[in-house]
Amino acid sequence: MTQSDADAQDETESEPTLIREGRDFEQEYRLSAAEAGRFLVEIGEQLQESDELTITGDEWKLPFSFGEPVELEVEYEGYGEQELEIEVEIPGRTDETAPSVE
Repeated sequence: MTQSDADAQDETESEPTLIREGRDFEQEYRLSAAEAGRFLVEIGEQLQESDELTITGDEWKLPFSFGEPVELEVEYEGYGEQELEIEVEIPGRTDETAPSVE
């Protein structure tokens, strides 16, 4: 293997896996409240400033063009071990247009 081949292979191996349409992906994290809050703020800023989100992990990158409306659900379980669940569902953007009327 030549030096340029080795360099190209190193660059390819260090690039994160791009998560594309037609593929399912799930990653779960256990974070401190402060770290989760930082993540949610960054998501919120992208939702406010653009119509695209890009989320990255150590080995992956997920670009996502989103549409409207965004669904937000707040669920509170007050018995036993109390739990607050906040779920956000962001629909993908469609490039479809309405048909013509003649």
